Amino acid sequence: MDIVLVPGFWLDASSWADVTPPLTDAGHHVHPLTLPGLESVGADRAGIGLRDHIDAVVAEVDAIEGPVVLVGHSGGGAIIHGVVDARPTRVSRAVYVDSGPLGDGLAINDSLAADGDDVPLPPWDDFEDADLTELTDDLRAAFRARAIPQPRGVAYDRQQLADERRYDVPVTVIACEFTSGQLREWVAAGVPFVAELARIRDVEYVDLPTGHWPQFTRPVELGAAILAAADRAEHDRTA
Repeated sequence: MDIVLVPGFWLDASSWADVTPPLTDAGHHVHPLTLPGLESVGADRAGIGLRDHIDAVVAEVDAIEGPVVLVGHSGGGAIIHGVVDARPTRVSRAVYVDSGPLGDGLAINDSLAADGDDVPLPPWDDFEDADLTELTDDLRAAFRARAIPQPRGVAYDRQQLADERRYDVPVTVIACEFTSGQLREWVAAGVPFVAELARIRDVEYVDLPTGHWPQFTRPVELGAAILAAADRAEHDRTA
């Protein structure tokens, strides 16, 4: 199975390095991505928007023969949902890592402070305590050293969706900051920020209790959870 890994804000392909070994060891083909504007701190981010990131992942999917598993962390969850909408018949399963599908007309996070075309990694005090669970001082320092400004347009642009076949693509939600029980309760109660998730017909929840960046705090466990989702996709495809 081909597994496409889409990082969250401020991160490039290398952020998946400690997650991929169990996937490759199991024989899967792994495609960690660096999205436009995230090539380096000095990259030009002018004019790069959410659609550019979605299109970059669509191009990766189109270059692969056969079905794919899409994995999106944080803001990458909105991106992979846009790809599912664009290529619903090519995606065997979408995996949301401490994230979820972003509905039509919504922005990933237009409250983030921007500096021109850049959205720098905010100070740690701007995050909730739950975000930072298990993110030690050493991990925080390493993250900040590797962080690349996010293109402003990716954070601020509105999601544009058109194909309701996206609701037929099976989903795995890897719940980190919030438990799967909380997510189910919010879906059942019709809480707006999970409205798009509530419309998906096949959703499984996996608990991985840690902070918002499990690829740094729990990489082995995250790799195992993604592997299980990929194996489920392979089984469903051949059943």
